[in-house]
Amino acid sequence: MRPRFLLTLVVTLVFAQTLALPAAAQLGRRFPSERKIVTDPITGTPLTFLTSTPAGDSKIYPTHPQWTADGQWVVFRSNRVRGQAMAVHETTGDIVQVTETGYQGALCVAQKSMRLFFTRPENHTSPDAYPRPPQPGQPRVERPRVPLQVVAIDLARVFADSAAGTMQPAAAYEQVFGTIPLDIGGGGELAIDANEDFAYFRLHKDGATKLLPADTKIEATFGPRNMGAGPSGVAKMNLATGEVTPVVAVPFQVGHIQSNPWKAGEIVFCWETGGKSPQRTWTVRADGTGLRKLYPEAPYDWVTHEAVIGPDEVAIALMGHRAPGTDDAWGPSGTRVHPTGLGIINLRTDHFYIAGQTKSGSGLWHVHGSPDGRWAVGDDFARSLYLIDRRTNEMMLLTTGHKETAADHIHPTFHPDGTRIQIQSAMLSEDNRSLNICIVPVPPAWLARTYDEKVHPSKSDGGRP
Repeated sequence: MRPRFLLTLVVTLVFAQTLALPAAAQLGRRFPSERKIVTDPITGTPLTFLTSTPAGDSKIYPTHPQWTADGQWVVFRSNRVRGQAMAVHETTGDIVQVTETGYQGALCVAQKSMRLFFTRPENHTSPDAYPRPPQPGQPRVERPRVPLQVVAIDLARVFADSAAGTMQPAAAYEQVFGTIPLDIGGGGELAIDANEDFAYFRLHKDGATKLLPADTKIEATFGPRNMGAGPSGVAKMNLATGEVTPVVAVPFQVGHIQSNPWKAGEIVFCWETGGKSPQRTWTVRADGTGLRKLYPEAPYDWVTHEAVIGPDEVAIALMGHRAPGTDDAWGPSGTRVHPTGLGIINLRTDHFYIAGQTKSGSGLWHVHGSPDGRWAVGDDFARSLYLIDRRTNEMMLLTTGHKETAADHIHPTFHPDGTRIQIQSAMLSEDNRSLNICIVPVPPAWLARTYDEKVHPSKSDGGRP
């Protein structure tokens, strides 16, 4: 009887362990549609919620593309399966899991091919590969840095096989391009070149130190968040060979690395301090040439949330959220004593202008624009969304009520065709924090507008007729 008892015990324990595990973290797993249309009670705008349950959703940061190359799927983060990425079809509402081995840092949705790029720890199969959230009352456990792999998922095959029920093991859809050495790169930043032949990421302090001249003044932390100290920089991986090389080293902390999705070899990044920096925005060529300030700022400018919005343009927020006369650890910045608003700078001519600003409140905070140069969009501290017609300078409130208590800001990003905007919203959340993926349309009456002038605001002369 003893062997049978042991066999029964083993089977029971295995079954119990299986039940205790989270739902299978399987690439291609499908979830039922949550798509619903909700009318904004203030503005009347029809809001399409692509997700509508409290599953821990959040959108990709507005510095990066959100839609797949075919314009039909939105890739997002979610806790439906902790640590994995999802995609939702904008029309059908189908939700599909698009990673299986986890990811670290930015998700990069390719715009030429149906692929999703990301980095993951080289030891991603280890239980210790990804840091776990600390238990209540316990400090976060810092895990040793490990080399990161650059990986791409073939989304077209995943979507097709998932729909057909013929999914293969995850490795069949993955391509591993190479590993970033510890002395060269770190996590948290990734951008893919417009030609999809290079990946850009943050150059680690060790690698940057070797490149900077010995007499370089290394910047200390700036502001009350104790961030911004250097050195760091940008590095790249050749996706054909896996070769990793530096692009540029700078004496401050680099953040928000983004590529120009329309112009190969063009990179935009920032001096990251967690708030105001002495000089926020920078650009450089992928061969390391042309390093320069993108928007040269004064001490009173609070520049933030730069985003490449078209082949030749970058949108920035010039914040106006602080009382006149404020001068603290951030300096005398962010007040409306000087011009503030949603600024747009031309990468070719350096022409800069302010497209719009709210009359009061925090001012526009996270900003974006349509690639055709027709529209600009920005949110504010109240999680309201404003649309600007760049031809006429008209500005309208598109949607509000996305709750200041939300787990994050709404982070607007335009669809490449310029007809709609993706945000993340807590409007439907009973806990007033959980976010969902939401699509906000440009009003049909605005899309139907025609204009007398022939010169476009995005042209190199600044759009002056």
